[in-house]
Amino acid sequence: MLFAVAAAGALLAAGSVVWHQESQRARERELLLIGKEFRRAIGLYYERSPGSVKRYPEKLEELLRDDRHLSVQRYLRRIYRDPMTGKTEWGVVRAPGGGVMGVYSLSDALPIKAGGFDEKEKEFEGAPRYSEWKFVYSPPPGGSNASLPQLPAIRTADR
Repeated sequence: MLFAVAAAGALLAAGSVVWHQESQRARERELLLIGKEFRRAIGLYYERSPGSVKRYPEKLEELLRDDRHLSVQRYLRRIYRDPMTGKTEWGVVRAPGGGVMGVYSLSDALPIKAGGFDEKEKEFEGAPRYSEWKFVYSPPPGGSNASLPQLPAIRTADR
């Protein structure tokens, strides 16, 4: 009987480790999707700047409501929760001329995923911390916005 209890305990411990790793992998996938969404929203905000001077948002909340146009533009519906920390607080990458050009998780945990990233996330390979996964929008050379998806912004009337 004691042997059966010990074996069951060992199986439960092994299952717990597998469950924890799978849970972390799911949060990594979510972080990658949310990071890409932030990069897309920052890019749309930048490229749709009125006038000839492009600028980044001063804070992430400007992606929720952009009042620079005649009709309000919305690039995100909400500030997403960081799946690694569980908070809506993000690290921000500041643009040289001011504004937010990217975001990153504030988690210093070690990632499981070390390779097989998309082209725009190749620099994440081998990163020792999630906080080094920086989702940054950089305008393409020549000022073309061809790299941005041609999706309409969420307008006030669409709500």
